[in-house]
Amino acid sequence: MSRRLHAAGPNRRRAAARCRAAAYNRSVDVIFLGTPAFAVPALERLAATPGLRLRAVVCQPDRPAGRGGALQSPAVKQAALRLGLEVFQPEKIRGDDGLQWLAARQPEALAVVAYGQLLPPRVFELPRLGAINAHASLLPRYRGAAPIQWALARGERETGVTTMRINAGMDTGDMLLQRRLSIGEEETAPELSRRLAVLAAELLAETLLGLAQARLSSIPQDDSQASLAPRLKKEDGLADWQRPARELYNHWRGFQPWPGLYTFLRGERLSIHRCRILAEADAPAPPGTLLPEAKLMSVACAPGVLQLLEVQLEGRKPLSGEEFLRGARLAPGERLGS
Repeated sequence: MSRRLHAAGPNRRRAAARCRAAAYNRSVDVIFLGTPAFAVPALERLAATPGLRLRAVVCQPDRPAGRGGALQSPAVKQAALRLGLEVFQPEKIRGDDGLQWLAARQPEALAVVAYGQLLPPRVFELPRLGAINAHASLLPRYRGAAPIQWALARGERETGVTTMRINAGMDTGDMLLQRRLSIGEEETAPELSRRLAVLAAELLAETLLGLAQARLSSIPQDDSQASLAPRLKKEDGLADWQRPARELYNHWRGFQPWPGLYTFLRGERLSIHRCRILAEADAPAPPGTLLPEAKLMSVACAPGVLQLLEVQLEGRKPLSGEEFLRGARLAPGERLGS
């Protein structure tokens, strides 16, 4: 009896190995969900990855854009059509139409990058490998819609990408892989986004292949270490001159291109297109005061001094700080603010 069990053991192991090899050698059917330009490198990477078969793409509907309000297709849709992929644009993915469309295509995995809608359980539980999201932060930090922007605004020196299994929470699912990336001291949100988009593409492809080959295990997030990165609002860009110059500069970096950093001069909105830290020690005037530096448009902070390199009054053209000073005829001690 014991000899038969002993003999059967290697047979079972060989059969299991053959099953794994067969699984490794076949392609996994994937449906991609994403909308903005940030998601395009991941879409292109998955389409070109051996072992993954990209069946279709789901993205947000076309939206009006520009002064004329003409409908504009999302960047992901444009890329998907170039790749010859089927595109589905439901108004709400949680509706019956969305579930039926996905179920009819029998995906083995959903790959999600900045799709823009929360997936309900009946969607993320549909594929056998689950719905895998590439999130642009080192989870559990910066859960939410704007992780890149808030990481910069809060002065982080490091960020990264985390792949995770989607669950019913906001970026709370179990983690699969994570890669770190240093942030440049002068890097802005658009610049950092481009680098993180490439990293997300690499990590998502690696994650899907690892899951298909049963090489990955998931790790629960530590909720006690979580922080939030909520969707940006227009008022987030309002400069508070009671804050340090370093913090305001980080807000400018993080809030590009929208909502930007702005203030008010004589009741008119003044957008700050470019700026830099001139000093971090205490300023010689109350916060918000325009300092009488020769040819420099500089503002007292608390502490520090921020130099405004390019500004624009609402309805006017952008000007360098020097050009603005020449035409503004500012009174001594004039202050910025609402």
